Amino acid sequence: MALVERFRGQSVAGIISSVAGEQPRHPCLILGDRRYSYGQVDAHSEALASALYELGIEKGDRIALNLPNWPEFVVSMFAAAKLGATIVPLNPRYTNPELQYMLRHSEAVVCVTAETWEGVDFLARFENFLASLPDLQYIVSVGEEDLWYDDRVYQFEDLVSAGEGRSLARVELDPEDDIFAILYTSGTMGKPKGVSLTHANLLTSALASADALELTPDDSVFGLNTLFNVFGLGPGVLATLAAGATLVLQEDTSPAEALEMVEREGVTVYHGVPTSFILDLHEPSLQQKDLRTLRTGIIAGAPVSEELVARIKRDLVPEIRIAYGLTETGSTVSITRGSDPVGKQVATVGRPLDSAEVKVLDFDGSPLPVESIGEIAVRGDGVMQGYYRQPGETAQVFTEDGFFLTGDLGMIDEEGFLHVVGRRKEMIIRGGFNVYPREVEDRLHAHPAVLDVAVVGLPHEVLGEVACACIVLVEGAIVTGEEIKEFCRETLADYKVPDLVRFLDSFPMTGSGKVRRVELARMISAEESSRRI
Repeated sequence: MALVERFRGQSVAGIISSVAGEQPRHPCLILGDRRYSYGQVDAHSEALASALYELGIEKGDRIALNLPNWPEFVVSMFAAAKLGATIVPLNPRYTNPELQYMLRHSEAVVCVTAETWEGVDFLARFENFLASLPDLQYIVSVGEEDLWYDDRVYQFEDLVSAGEGRSLARVELDPEDDIFAILYTSGTMGKPKGVSLTHANLLTSALASADALELTPDDSVFGLNTLFNVFGLGPGVLATLAAGATLVLQEDTSPAEALEMVEREGVTVYHGVPTSFILDLHEPSLQQKDLRTLRTGIIAGAPVSEELVARIKRDLVPEIRIAYGLTETGSTVSITRGSDPVGKQVATVGRPLDSAEVKVLDFDGSPLPVESIGEIAVRGDGVMQGYYRQPGETAQVFTEDGFFLTGDLGMIDEEGFLHVVGRRKEMIIRGGFNVYPREVEDRLHAHPAVLDVAVVGLPHEVLGEVACACIVLVEGAIVTGEEIKEFCRETLADYKVPDLVRFLDSFPMTGSGKVRRVELARMISAEESSRRI
């Protein structure tokens, strides 16, 4: 039976309880030498929920998760689900102002946080601004230090131990209406907004993604760089656990370490953003690894070229799937499938899920016919309830008939496959001609010296905007800007050829693996201004 049908009408808590009841000893989570069975994850989340309930945490309260990719993140999210609480996943790399803003805006009453990570003392950080967060009642710390705390700070393991054996009353939930997660957008184009997603919003795309990949309990899933974003929660944790498969967690790892983990754990499903796969393919140890267990996985989070998909299929993940989705759509909107024509598997983001209705709109909001480029709009079970405490912002992104305006440009072809061209706000208007960065980037990804590329628009007195190709080169590669331009001229119209080429060591990135294009454009603009002075 398809997972979509099996878990229809369930809440997030129902997933772990159901699967743990069937296969309590089956491996659920792996992080290095730490291994947890389904029964252990279910029992630990139940105990944590019971302990939090004794502290007064109830249905509807917000529980922030300021954790890296640790098992405690998964245990905490299911504990919250059993309480009927709402999780607020946070990037542990946030600065103090970012962290304060999101805790205050979400009105979180509990924060489960690492004690220390990447050299940051989070308990000291919280101590500095706890008084400015009146809603935040408790801090739950994850770490090995046996320290004395006040009555607002508890150790994670202590709460789990305290909750063992306690009975927890089942909470009545409506998966369609009750909010399970408030996810803050990465803010690449502006201030972050809290996306409110119900249990059903997240499970809709998670279960459909699992079915598209044909996940089974025999699979081992790897490659989730972050659990705090919508992909990590949905197609990552929820899809894997609903299928009864094993989730192999990683903290930040180098490509060599990632490939080592894939080989050691016999990983069958490998997810990633384009950059992570590019780095894997250029990793010298790739040829020495036995990766024959790899079967499938999802590449998403940023545009991907046909050449890269073809190479991943050939050298790494034979049945890689391309998916398209956003935080506001509960993750996956469309995904390629094994039954799709080979050309569509590398050149499109697949057909929309059964639960998603997709259309392409002109800039005036009118529907466009097939094969026309316009703004992608989505309506369906995965689409958010709105931006938390921001009804004005919410109203701006929905049409009168309930379609969410993604801000992405794309088209639907005659066979119903979705093609994504780029972001509407990223489109460059050069001398009256539209230049789509994605098209230029796809061309440049085919250059053997190019490891990664981002094309951004810069202001110009005469043309309005010009295109700048920002390039990270393959280690040891030597190429000139003029050679890059000449490479583009072979297949692109003159107005699409980058006016400028700049070589960088790396790009400013969001926590979910996307290039911060606004920041990149500002950086290049500042450099250009200084050159003219």
